[in-house]
Amino acid sequence: MQSATAWLQETTRSWIPSPTQFDGARGHRTEIEKKLDAKLGIFRMFEIGSLRHGTGIYHHSDADYLVSLKGSQPISPWTALNNVKAALQERFPYTTIVVRQPAVVCRFNDGDVEVVPGYITPSGYSIPDPTGGWMITHPEEHNTWVNDVNRNLDGAAKKLARQVKIWKYQRNVPVSSCYLEMRAAKHIDGESSYNPVWDLYLTFRKLQTAQLGAMNDPTGLGSRFTATSSDASRLDALSKLNTAVSRAEKAKDYYRNDDHVSAIGQLKLLLGV
Repeated sequence: MQSATAWLQETTRSWIPSPTQFDGARGHRTEIEKKLDAKLGIFRMFEIGSLRHGTGIYHHSDADYLVSLKGSQPISPWTALNNVKAALQERFPYTTIVVRQPAVVCRFNDGDVEVVPGYITPSGYSIPDPTGGWMITHPEEHNTWVNDVNRNLDGAAKKLARQVKIWKYQRNVPVSSCYLEMRAAKHIDGESSYNPVWDLYLTFRKLQTAQLGAMNDPTGLGSRFTATSSDASRLDALSKLNTAVSRAEKAKDYYRNDDHVSAIGQLKLLLGV
């Protein structure tokens, strides 16, 4: 009989994107970079997001880039977003390109590419805040922090981050994947041991206790991480989170009583797999 822990770990691995899955989407990078530099002027363009962090989800994660624009930062982030969209639409006239704050999304046939416009500041990059206005971020330092945490407990931080992201996508929860990743890593950062079933429950419980409130940047460098982009999204996410906590707690209790069949049943309901 398969244990609940073994099932959860096996399921987590099955959602890891293949090394070549996003090669097509990434193949557009050079043309995107050339066009934005010619049209708007850029300092650099580099990969960010879950694929870069090693926490991407099969069929859901995009190829994400931050493009550092030259010139003065406009008052409204929509100016930068619309300028990037217009430039890319000019280069790719037959591709659907939309603004999904904080990014411009290019829906190529071989995969989506998200381009986040940013401006260099004395500390990090200023990028559009999903809730409005601008925010400061340090994506490279965040990646380093997650990697440092992940070195402990046999890579638990990224395993746990991937599990809560599976829940997000399978249960259509309108919550930031970056927020979930940081919350998962923060949980592991305070633990001395790792049990997949228990720690999944504890992470959902902490999210519920925090009521999906904004999270301080664990590096101490940037703006706070927000979970949702609107009050309506937050209410929807909280409702689904309450259900998740109930299922995760039942899975944990069944697991503790060595009823692995029932524990796996609750984990399947939790993750929507």
